[in-house]
Amino acid sequence: MKELWNKYKDMIPYLFFGVLTTVVNYVAFALLWRTAGMNSQIANAIAYLISVIFAYVTNKLWVFNSHTTTWKAFFQEMGSFFLFRGGSWIIDQGTMFIGMELLHGNGFIVKLIANVVVVVLNYVFSKFIIFRKRKG
Repeated sequence: MKELWNKYKDMIPYLFFGVLTTVVNYVAFALLWRTAGMNSQIANAIAYLISVIFAYVTNKLWVFNSHTTTWKAFFQEMGSFFLFRGGSWIIDQGTMFIGMELLHGNGFIVKLIANVVVVVLNYVFSKFIIFRKRKG
């Protein structure tokens, strides 16, 4: 059991907090889109921003246990996190536009599909680029 934990020690909390981030994103989108009557693209962008802030804090503190020792390192890490999340936002926004506007799909199903794709991409970005263990 300990061997399995060591092998997947980053992936297990990432999936847990990834699910929570997805819930934050999904609920914010639903509230803005359905309850507030906001345009789906704008609602999606705002929901994505809210979930990225939530994801940064949880990824830094509890998933990858990243401890930056200088302000410069902190801002470099945060900047790369938001830069890569900006890239995955383009994929998310594109999926939402194609699924809802062009294919007239159900917004909640399209959002779920977009979230799955984005969670996988973001894990790769976070694990191997943003929060990678640095020497020295």
